[in-house]
Amino acid sequence: MAILELHNLKKYFATQKAVDDISLSIEKGHIYGLLGPNGAGKTTLIRMITGIFFPDEGNIVLDGKKFDPMNDIIHLGYMPEERGLYKKMKIGEQALYLAQLKGLSKSDAMARIKEWFVKLEMQSWWNKKVEDLSKGMSQKLQFVITVLHEPKLIILDEPFSGLDPINSNLIKDEIYKLAQRGSTIIFSTHRMEQVEEICDNIALVNKGKKILDGSVKKIKQDFKENLFCIGMEHIPPSMNGEAPYEMLETKEEQSIIRIKEGQNPNDVLKYLIQQGALITSFNEILPTLNDIFIRLVEGTPSARQFHSN
Repeated sequence: MAILELHNLKKYFATQKAVDDISLSIEKGHIYGLLGPNGAGKTTLIRMITGIFFPDEGNIVLDGKKFDPMNDIIHLGYMPEERGLYKKMKIGEQALYLAQLKGLSKSDAMARIKEWFVKLEMQSWWNKKVEDLSKGMSQKLQFVITVLHEPKLIILDEPFSGLDPINSNLIKDEIYKLAQRGSTIIFSTHRMEQVEEICDNIALVNKGKKILDGSVKKIKQDFKENLFCIGMEHIPPSMNGEAPYEMLETKEEQSIIRIKEGQNPNDVLKYLIQQGALITSFNEILPTLNDIFIRLVEGTPSARQFHSN
């Protein structure tokens, strides 16, 4: 069941179409990647979802009902890329104040803050001021404030910015746990390897339009190019076009091939064995999301070149 539906959203600024007829459906409990180059319309789209902007056309449905910013904002958690913390305020007091703004009682807020501070190893921070924190420490605090009230929909814009690998893994684990407990997460970032690792589904936006959406697995399958990496000893010589594959690259005992149309991996293995090759590995090369992103946004004809660079 969808927690969020966007129907034909449009937003204009002067003559610019920041969001141009975008529709999306995001299921409950999923981690959804929102991707696009700078200026693609991601931030404008997020601001409409959070009620900061109103769409010029189209509508938003949250959990089966038309989105009402005044009443539904309590069900959202938004962590913007630009930080919104009070620099002179003590961390504990700030977390408590913002949790109460989200509808928690003081006692509930205090209990949840203490629980999150223990989870993310922030117990000693209570009386520190935000201005005294590193970027990574500020990031952890902002994450806690975003999820503290257990919102239905959590929007994270570049959540790992400034975090070292250990703290990135801490936050990543908590994101998985939130999704398992039923929260839906929209994850916006430029770091494609994180999207590939974390997200169930993605949408790619460019110049205000949605140009791709679907599950990560299906998208990678849709963009594959019949490429395989073969590890082998005794590499056979070229057989004047008789081979069921095209040899693209060979480095030491690793070769990259493209299987010809009408042929399959079994045909390739059978042929190589007949030619006296000793196969040590045989793996399909699927395009990364970064390959696909560049291919669609820049119009690159093939993802192959990005694999080999």
